[in-house]
Amino acid sequence: MSTENSSTPTDADRSFEDILERLEAIAETLEKGEPRLEEALALFEEGVRLTREGTGRLDAAERRIEVLLDDGQTQPMQEQPPAES
Repeated sequence: MSTENSSTPTDADRSFEDILERLEAIAETLEKGEPRLEEALALFEEGVRLTREGTGRLDAAERRIEVLLDDGQTQPMQEQPPAES
C-alpha cells in the first residue's frame, strides 16, 4: 500500500506549507493508531524525511535573512542537501 498518491508533488516541488500540511496528516494518521506496522513505519520515515527538508528550508531562509540584515541586500543562496544521519 502506497502512502502517497501520484498527484503528490516531489520533494523539490513541495512548498514549505505543503511539507507542514503533509506532516500534520501523517501525525494525525499515526496518532489514530490505525495503520498496520509496515505502513506506520513508512509514514514515520516519510515524516522524518519531510522534517529534515522543512528544517533545511527554514535554515536557508534564516541565512538569507542574516545576509539581508548584514549588508542591506539579498544574495541568492545555494541550496544545500539535507544532512544525512
